[in-house]
Amino acid sequence: MTLQILVPSLGESVVEATVGKWQKQAGDAVAAGETLVELETDKINLEVSAEQAGVLTSITAATGAEVRIGDVLGLLEPGAVAATTMPPSVIHESKATPVAKRVAEAEGVNLAEVSSSDGGRIKRNDVEQFVAAHQAPPAPIVAPASVITPDLQGLKNLAGLTATTTVQPTVPSLFFPDTSARETRTRMSRRRQTIAKRLVEAQQTAAMLTTFNEVDMSAVMAVRNRRKDAFFEKHKARLGFMSFFVKASVAALKAYPLVNASIEGNDIVTKHYYDIGIAVGAEEGLVVPVLREADRMNFAQIENNIVELAKKARANTLSLGDLQGGTFTITNGGVFGSLLSTPILNPPQVGILGLHKIEERPIALKGEVVIRPMMYVAMSYDHRIIDGSEAVRFLVRIKELMEDPEALLLEG
Repeated sequence: MTLQILVPSLGESVVEATVGKWQKQAGDAVAAGETLVELETDKINLEVSAEQAGVLTSITAATGAEVRIGDVLGLLEPGAVAATTMPPSVIHESKATPVAKRVAEAEGVNLAEVSSSDGGRIKRNDVEQFVAAHQAPPAPIVAPASVITPDLQGLKNLAGLTATTTVQPTVPSLFFPDTSARETRTRMSRRRQTIAKRLVEAQQTAAMLTTFNEVDMSAVMAVRNRRKDAFFEKHKARLGFMSFFVKASVAALKAYPLVNASIEGNDIVTKHYYDIGIAVGAEEGLVVPVLREADRMNFAQIENNIVELAKKARANTLSLGDLQGGTFTITNGGVFGSLLSTPILNPPQVGILGLHKIEERPIALKGEVVIRPMMYVAMSYDHRIIDGSEAVRFLVRIKELMEDPEALLLEG
């Protein structure tokens, strides 16, 4: 009996998806569990696999089509298929990230010819470097032999002479080069479309404001330097700065609960749990996996969970559960060298903490000028429910805890 390939459940609050590249074409044999097509949602890319071995008889939703849960993607005729029927080219493409596949398709590149720069999955930059290495250099622009033609008729008339021909001035093509051959048009991924939409919506719907402060990181760095070796030996995890900021944020959220709230209609929903989103830069755009019950985690658990979520984000293997919810977000532009920025809210959250580059700067301390490792921190908030004084005190509380990390122990 012919089986329908249906759009599966996409997770909480997600009802639509965009059909990505089909890994199989109509008439191809497929093995049970083999990926047929990839669906792009605003949260993750979801692979749809064959429930049984057989032949893909038809595709009803082409690449780029918008589909909803339960829609038919294609038809499969069940039948025994040996695993060896899978073509080698498909096995190799499976090693490329979704965005690398799309770039390769747009550029007409055979992924079997592309190598990974780090020995793992083929990424977008691997494809772009392959294209650059095999692209013929552009032909030089050569000006026409006569770029500017003088008005001979006008000159002869001025001299009182007559002319038998009229010379028409020409527009020099040198000033209007054809750039179409040097442009690439690539369809924006579903995730990038959603990121763009949500960022614009956040600025249009929230009364967003940002307050700034700076943190002397000397005390935290001293603790980290003293404890990092023993910490790693015991927990097999690197003691970073993010766990300190997560702990400090939870303590500040407990002191100022409205920062851990959201707006639903005319209601303020205050959360008495602390699911902290950690922004991670992935190949297809920013994602924010969530640390569940962060207030119940110790430093080692926080560090290990952040590392695991970051790995999954960059390998594009985050589940919907990893991304759903979140009551407050921390984003660290400092890892990319940012000195100062204004983070944008992650709706429906009403607060986000932005961390930045640690830089040694001269400061005044007890009447003396000293050099200290300083970090600018930014707190963007929704002014509809958070007053400026509350946002300022929230950020000051984080500063106080980071400059006196022993106080984090007293906060639990």
